[in-house]
Amino acid sequence: MRGKMRSFENYRDLIAVLTQKEMKVRYKSSVFGYCWSVAHPLAFAFVYFIAFKIVMRIQMEDYTLFLIAGLFPWQWFSSSVSAAPTIFLANASIIKRVNFPRNIIPLTTVLQDMIHFILSMPVIVVFLFVYHQSPSLSWLYGIPVLLAIQLIMTYGVALLVSSINLFFRDFERLTSIFITLLFYCTPIIYPETMVPERFRSLIYCNPLSLLMVGWRNLFLHGALDPKTLAVSFAYAVAFYAVGYFVYSKLAWKFAEVL
Repeated sequence: MRGKMRSFENYRDLIAVLTQKEMKVRYKSSVFGYCWSVAHPLAFAFVYFIAFKIVMRIQMEDYTLFLIAGLFPWQWFSSSVSAAPTIFLANASIIKRVNFPRNIIPLTTVLQDMIHFILSMPVIVVFLFVYHQSPSLSWLYGIPVLLAIQLIMTYGVALLVSSINLFFRDFERLTSIFITLLFYCTPIIYPETMVPERFRSLIYCNPLSLLMVGWRNLFLHGALDPKTLAVSFAYAVAFYAVGYFVYSKLAWKFAEVL
């Protein structure tokens, strides 16, 4: 029992050290590191506001706030999965020299993107006040629940992508295309109610749709739908199971292909 506890503590410390290293590398020699990261989703929000609100004149109040509430959590998923194909390649020297669970490496990337997302939440709060709204008390329990669900889902996808890309290097380009397609198939820049009724079920087949809608409803209305949370959690567990299964089948060959 003591051995298992010590092993758990060692892995926990390793995750903390690697996550801290990733954060330092991300913001090293960058005076406006945090601001540049926040500026990315804000810039996209500005572009989509011009395109859909001003040019196409979409009929929706507080469209800027609507965009920000979806783009910030999407940024976490997109950043982690986009980085996933090269995670093991970038840490080849560590993998070859040190014996430790390799699946910790994608986890640290997902965790540092999650931390960045948490640190960007004050920006959402500022925009809420600009539009004469305020955070809800439901954030106190809603944010941890949604964070846990998205962490599991994003980690599962990142583990799957990073493992496969070691053996099929073209998977990196396929991942980039997949993320772009997934973005437009997810109700982030448009509400799910704009999708024709006969196609709406297809939108909800997208695992990220319910999660992004859940984040937006929490940020804008302080609402959480238990059914939506349950389905999102089921999707997250399924992705984690698939990702870990593929990783476990391929991990023993990592050193050979790096």
